[in-house]
Amino acid sequence: MRLVVLGLSLSSAWGNGHATTFRALLKAFAARGHDILFLERDVPWYRDHRDCLTPDYCTLAFYDDLPDLRKSWGVAIAGADAVIVGSYVPEGVEVARFVQATATGTTAFYDIDTPVTLAKLSRGDFEYISPEVIPGYDVYLSFTGGPTLDVLEGRYGAPAARALYCSVDPALYRPTGAEKRWDLSYLGTYSDDRQPTLDRLLLAPARARPDLRFVVAGPQYPASIDWPDNVERIEHL
Repeated sequence: MRLVVLGLSLSSAWGNGHATTFRALLKAFAARGHDILFLERDVPWYRDHRDCLTPDYCTLAFYDDLPDLRKSWGVAIAGADAVIVGSYVPEGVEVARFVQATATGTTAFYDIDTPVTLAKLSRGDFEYISPEVIPGYDVYLSFTGGPTLDVLEGRYGAPAARALYCSVDPALYRPTGAEKRWDLSYLGTYSDDRQPTLDRLLLAPARARPDLRFVVAGPQYPASIDWPDNVERIEHL
């Protein structure tokens, strides 16, 4: 099968959780014999932090803007057996219109941010998807399952909403037997909606137990956060 994926990033895991999921998923697709092209918008913040430029399981290519996407990759999108567009793809609504008008195979939207997406849709923020284009995808893949799938189908007209949970490559992410350096750790980019939970589940225990060691790894945490002395910060892994 020829598969084209337009995602937020494959080349850089900096500041996003998409790259790790896409890498694991596409590697598994390739192991089944599928031919994969990943198209990524060339943006400076990922360009400066790339850690996967030559994946051995797919072709990774970059485009500058929508005209470049149409000109350089329209033929590949039209000839693919399936095309997947990911959440937070820049100008995602216009990308959706282009893909839905061009692709001759199955089209899917893969939402790796479903709760954020639904909140944005409810307030009329159509940064990367809109109610107009949701019914145009053959499949809506969501990293959140359960009743959320009913909302996507019933309220927004997704023809087939299905759960596709985030995954990791077990060849890379597994217990190694390394000596434990911290008692509790958290890995994730800063997000306003997650910070209260991080405060409650990690920072509050750290303040209550100064004899234990904690670590938070991930970028974009504001300087205003008051980190306890026993919480180590790692900007990027």
